[in-house]
Amino acid sequence: MASLAERAARWRVPLHFLLAALLLVLARPAPRLLTGGAALVLAGLVVRAWAAGHLRKDEPLTVSGPYAHVRHPLYAGTLLMLVGFGVASNSALMAVLIAAYFPVFFLPAMRREERERLVRAPELYPAYTASVPMLWPRLRPARFGAESQKHFDARTYLANREWRAAVSCALLLGGLYARMVLR
Repeated sequence: MASLAERAARWRVPLHFLLAALLLVLARPAPRLLTGGAALVLAGLVVRAWAAGHLRKDEPLTVSGPYAHVRHPLYAGTLLMLVGFGVASNSALMAVLIAAYFPVFFLPAMRREERERLVRAPELYPAYTASVPMLWPRLRPARFGAESQKHFDARTYLANREWRAAVSCALLLGGLYARMVLR
């Protein structure tokens, strides 16, 4: 039987589509909240793009760029995006759903990934976890030798297909805007 972490990892992405549909149905966007929410979504997309440009999946551990500030920058960016959509929706029910969605589906996945990283990089990962927080970023980057010096690579960003998140968010924000205008 699959563990909670495995089920959460498997279901979190397909559930994005259900959450997006619920967002469009439950939302009551207002100009200020939509603008503020969109700013948070954009901030989340920037964090995710920065992380995707550093994440080389063939390496045991990424410690450069945002990974020197937070162990899970992709999830930190997702959290910002989810909060942004919650604000933009102007719906208490949507805010509650989003508040439950992240810990139920993402925290188990983060813990599973941490166990996998410990297996892939047993000599570095304990020092990394001691220096870099899980989700709340440290202001000064942690340094781990030459690995910390790698730079953002647009080809890596594209290979990681992170542009799909930007397109999806643009479409969803456009739907919220249309809902606001047509209401």
